[in-house]
Amino acid sequence: MEGSAFTRDGLRRLRDTLAGPVDSGAIPGFVALVDRHGQTHVETMGTLHTGGAELMRRDTIFRMASSTKPVTAAAVMTLVDDCRLRLDDPVVPWLPELADRQVLKRIDSPLDDTVPARRAITVRDLLTFTFGFGAVVAAPDTYPIQVAMRESGLYSDGAFPSGEPDEWMRRLGALPLMYQPGERWLYNTGADVLGILIARVTGQSFGSYLQERIFEPLGMTDSGFWVPQEKIHRLPTSYAHDPETGALAVYDEAAGGRFSKPQAFEVGGSGLASTADDYRAFCRMLLNKGMGDGVRVLSRQSVELMTTDQLTPEQKIEKDQFPELFGNHGGFGFGMGVRTRRLGFAGVGQFGWDGGLGVSVQMDPAEDLTLILLTQTAMDTPDSPHLVNDFQTLAYQAINDCSGQSIGE
Repeated sequence: MEGSAFTRDGLRRLRDTLAGPVDSGAIPGFVALVDRHGQTHVETMGTLHTGGAELMRRDTIFRMASSTKPVTAAAVMTLVDDCRLRLDDPVVPWLPELADRQVLKRIDSPLDDTVPARRAITVRDLLTFTFGFGAVVAAPDTYPIQVAMRESGLYSDGAFPSGEPDEWMRRLGALPLMYQPGERWLYNTGADVLGILIARVTGQSFGSYLQERIFEPLGMTDSGFWVPQEKIHRLPTSYAHDPETGALAVYDEAAGGRFSKPQAFEVGGSGLASTADDYRAFCRMLLNKGMGDGVRVLSRQSVELMTTDQLTPEQKIEKDQFPELFGNHGGFGFGMGVRTRRLGFAGVGQFGWDGGLGVSVQMDPAEDLTLILLTQTAMDTPDSPHLVNDFQTLAYQAINDCSGQSIGE
């Protein structure tokens, strides 16, 4: 390819705009990566900790939160490629806790007002988040099932599964499903179950399987479910916003925090830490239809399934009601959104998923474009989604359609 993938002026506008929230103190710092046709540009700014002196660097390690989900889906698809799992087979042989499900008659029904599940839960149901259980978009304790989830300790801090995986599955299996298998898209829980499924099918930990089949082949040396002591200085403090004052408040420390030690539950929905370059390698593999740097990680067919809308209009009802929470892609594949409608600069076919602790990852095959924005500030105010939108807009307008122009011109 002749020339540069991005224009000098476009990248300058990108940097200048992203600098605004850092200069104002809205976010402590960021790492932004744009990659097109294998040409990568990275911007770093700010600090790892509010008021600290450690600067953001290209190799800063971030909590990927829900951007873990596409990686989990890819790991499942390696097992499908190997015929160790089949998409439409029941998962009960490995997850007996999900056998003989009862289903609430309505989302607001008492827990004993149920009917039997019409069919078994399949691998496809988990990959598409349609197995019948997930996040409820309503005020806490609006419905009896929310009260039961809280009392069972299924999730701590509203995000991470609590306890050991086997015990967590037992508690999940003791609750009725919210909807019939295959009936409705419900966020998150399917990915957490998938991590356990992978461990049980393979007979090894979820993390070790990711290391073997995803991270090592792609050279993702800084990715995992915890950050070793010799790397902990590269992990920022994680911040959320005080709901009363709006000020930044510590959500998770670096040293001594959740990611500073091995986890009993390696969480498929939100548990990974990674860097911009590590996650870029994963994104490039998907854009290259399963090929890493000379190594095939997934079959072309598996990537096409992951990145194709798998949902019916009926299944999307709740997802489409809350685009501020679940994105406006229009579609959902395996573990990630798939754009079926053009609402902004991104074209139909774009795919990816963001993480609520301040991460955005999107890929556009038509432009051969990867967009990664990593911050340590939770997406719990309108400012964070606005920043993500601006980053994506600026990245698209920085595309160089004139093959002879270089960044330095």
